[in-house]
Amino acid sequence: MGRIYDATWGRVFAALYDRALKETEDGGLREMRRELLATASGRTIDIGAGTGVNLGLFPAAVTELVLSEPDPHMAKRLRRALPGADRSIELVQAPAEGLPFEDSSFDTAVCTLVLCTVPNPSAALAEAARVLRPGGRLIFLEHVRSQDPAAARWQDRLETPWRLFGNGCHCNRDTVAAIEASPLTLERVERGRVPKAVKIVKPLASGSAVLPA
Repeated sequence: MGRIYDATWGRVFAALYDRALKETEDGGLREMRRELLATASGRTIDIGAGTGVNLGLFPAAVTELVLSEPDPHMAKRLRRALPGADRSIELVQAPAEGLPFEDSSFDTAVCTLVLCTVPNPSAALAEAARVLRPGGRLIFLEHVRSQDPAAARWQDRLETPWRLFGNGCHCNRDTVAAIEASPLTLERVERGRVPKAVKIVKPLASGSAVLPA
């Protein structure tokens, strides 16, 4: 029964995703994405590309773009968006913890609202580090665990129902700490708030981490 529910809700979630986030994207999140992605360059992989919300935001400095997305319902919608893209793009259906690429094959890796959902964020970050060239960068924009203890306790209390509703999204993950514990070196982090989002997913962290040369 769980698998039937997951498959059914996953299909519905993918269908509603863009509409559900429209107010947040229009309220400022899209501009945050644009500013973050402006720092991408070279061969770039967008990990957990979803329905393609980052398409059209990558700069000319990105010479090759690869999108990875494990969810079949999201990948189906992402595939439909590719013909209108402004560049040639490779799409692979693969989990963040198992990217089908050689070591040291990308200059930039991108995670935007992804590390909250991957089953094993530590493994996903290790995999991002593996496919990055020495000196390559992970750029990220993620909703994260609140730095306010009272708010964080509410995130803990509501994590299970939110995860079921959000198709695997964990509202209380300390993603910045996970990046610091990974093979990557945290280079820059900015704290903010997801515009027009419910309180348990409002705390935001964005920035970059580099793979030591």
